[in-house]
Amino acid sequence: MKEFLADEPCACEPMGGDHILTELPYKHASLAPHIDERTMQIHHTKHHASYVKKLNGALEGHDDLRERSAWWLLLNLESVPESIKTAVRNNAGGHVNHCLFWHAMSPSGARKPSGALAQAIDRDLGGFTEFKKAFEDAGKKVFGSGWVWLVADDGGTLRVTTTLGHDNPAADGLFPVLVNDVWEHAYYLKHQNERGNYLDGWWAVVDWDQATRRHARYTAPAP
Repeated sequence: MKEFLADEPCACEPMGGDHILTELPYKHASLAPHIDERTMQIHHTKHHASYVKKLNGALEGHDDLRERSAWWLLLNLESVPESIKTAVRNNAGGHVNHCLFWHAMSPSGARKPSGALAQAIDRDLGGFTEFKKAFEDAGKKVFGSGWVWLVADDGGTLRVTTTLGHDNPAADGLFPVLVNDVWEHAYYLKHQNERGNYLDGWWAVVDWDQATRRHARYTAPAP
């Protein structure tokens, strides 16, 4: 898992020792009306940016770690000094999870999975309709702030799981195929306290092309 994620498209590599805010693959207004422009602006340029800034601050004076990607830091916390471990875990996690989240959505992506991913959802999760219900139900049940994921285990079996804070399922050996953010700042301006409405409408902006590519890349036979 660690070796595979080292080559992640969303690797969040530092530039000259500093982590940088990931550019969105679309404009802030592109996911409206489901996710409004103001929410996207605040989420991206304030919340995500703050995790990047705090991660860089935590790594000051640790030159051996400043060249490492956020993924590497998240998956090698045993190599991070105890004095900064919590800050690195929280902020590298926030950086990585948001990188994945932005790329999980598109104003023009496929609206259903295809190919091997569609077949795996049928096989492991009872079909697309049942998967969506399980994903929404899991997201609703996250207590406080967190994330809901479609993941694949090391055998390629799909499951729905959740994490709290900015934890990532890759720390437990699970590969993230698709993720939705259920922190309140992801939806509160548009949907207020109705997380269920946000989860239900989110399917309109999911980029299944991207999820299908991620799944294919992870489950492809080793060369």
